[in-house]
Amino acid sequence: MDLLEEYRRATFFFESGDPLGASRLLEPIVEAEPHNAAVRQLLARAYFNSAQLAGAEAQLRALIEHDPSDHYAHHVLGRTLERAGRFREALPHLRLAAAMKQQADYAEAVRRVEEWLGAHRIDK
Repeated sequence: MDLLEEYRRATFFFESGDPLGASRLLEPIVEAEPHNAAVRQLLARAYFNSAQLAGAEAQLRALIEHDPSDHYAHHVLGRTLERAGRFREALPHLRLAAAMKQQADYAEAVRRVEEWLGAHRIDK
């Protein structure tokens, strides 16, 4: 298997709106190249976009374990946990990403999760 050609095909699938097809192509590439952060990140995004949240979480945690300063991985992990309804777990990752990189979508994700948690406090 030509890994580079398969990665290009997977990228095409992802960019064409087929994250499930992309994830199927990327899984064997990640197995063959487990330390390739770009491939793992695209797989995480493909999982996220196809609602395979457990898969996305696993890939993102592997990225963060390898590079704890990866603000994008923290942000997408936070978004994955948010999407799974795990708001309390999501917030630290979202806050960390926002602290590491000033981006509007990072700040918006923090605001959204903080607002949700504030509105759903048990002691109210």
